Amino acid sequence: MQALQIFGDRDLRLSQVEAPPPPGPGEVEVRIRAVGLNFIDVWGFRGMAFAKRKLPLTVGAEAAGEISGLGEGVEGLKVGDPVALYGALTCGRCRACREGRDNLCEEVGGVMGFHIDGFARERVVMPARLVVPVPAGVSAVEAACAPIAFGTVQHMLFDNARLEPGESILVHAGGSGIGTAAIKMAKAIGCTVFTTVGDDAKGEKARALGADHVINYRTERFEGEVRRLTKRKGVDVVFEHVGADTWNGSLLCLKRGGRLVTCGSTSGVSATMNLMQLFQQQYRITGSFGCRIDNIRQSLAKMAEGLTPVIDTVLPLASFEEGLARLESRQVFGKIIATL
Repeated sequence: MQALQIFGDRDLRLSQVEAPPPPGPGEVEVRIRAVGLNFIDVWGFRGMAFAKRKLPLTVGAEAAGEISGLGEGVEGLKVGDPVALYGALTCGRCRACREGRDNLCEEVGGVMGFHIDGFARERVVMPARLVVPVPAGVSAVEAACAPIAFGTVQHMLFDNARLEPGESILVHAGGSGIGTAAIKMAKAIGCTVFTTVGDDAKGEKARALGADHVINYRTERFEGEVRRLTKRKGVDVVFEHVGADTWNGSLLCLKRGGRLVTCGSTSGVSATMNLMQLFQQQYRITGSFGCRIDNIRQSLAKMAEGLTPVIDTVLPLASFEEGLARLESRQVFGKIIATL
C-alpha cells in the first residue's frame, strides 16, 4: 500500500509499504481518507522530534477514515463506519487511561507520525478504543480536524481554562487551525473574543468568524491594545500557543485572577517571567497537551450541530510537503487537509 514517509530532515517520499496484518482481538482496521496537517508535522519534518525515532517513519498525526476490518470482540462498530482516530498510542491500562485521560498516559507508545508510524497511509490497524465514531453529516475532511485541532481547543478552553459564557478571551494566532477553532467555540457561548493576526487579510477573515477585536501584531503591540480596549482591566482567559515571543505580553493581558492556558511554543521554548506579578495578580497558568478521547466526541458533536472547522485547503497526499511549507511560513487561514 502507499504511505508518505520521512527518510531524514526535510526528506518526504511517497513509498510502497507492506499492508498491516489483519486486526487482532480488540483492534480495527481503518481505511484512511483524510489527514490533518499540524505544526507537530512541521517539527517532525524539521527533525525536531525530541525523542529517538526509527526512519523511515510514516507521517501524519491527525486523521479520519472508515472501518475496513474488525478484530475479535469489537462491539459498537461495523465495516463502513466513519471514524476519527486518536493521535497517540496510549496503553489503556494505567490510571489516567482508565479514567479517560489518555493524554496523561503513563506508558504512551508515542505520538502517531512523530515518534511512531502515523496515519498518512492507506490503512492502519488501531485499538478499537482509540477510534471515535463520526456523526452523520460530518465529512471525512471535517472529521480529520477533530483529534488535534478541535480536540485540543475543546480540552484547553473547557477542561483547563474553564471558559464560561460571557467571559472575555484573547486568542493568539487567530488564523491558525486551533486559533480559528478557538474563536468559533468561544463565540458560540457568547464570549468577547480578542485575537491576534499577522496581516490585515487574516484580520478580515477573523472578524468574519466573529472575533470582536482583531489586532495585527506586526503593526501594534497586542498587549497595549488589549489593555486599552479593556480599559486596563484585561481579559479573563488567554489562549496561548505561540510561546516565547508572546508569553510576557500574554500575562500582561490577563485581569487579576485571570487564566492562561498554553499548548504550544512555536516561537521558542524558553521564556522568563515576573514571579511577583504571577502571585500578586493571582494568575492561573495551565499547560495543556493533546486532549481526552471524550474531547474528540464533543468536537465531532459540535461539528454535527454546525460548528464546522475552517478549511484553508484540501490537497492530495502527494502535496503534503507543500502544505507543510505553507504552515511553516504561516501562509494559511484554518486547516490544511491531505486526502487519500
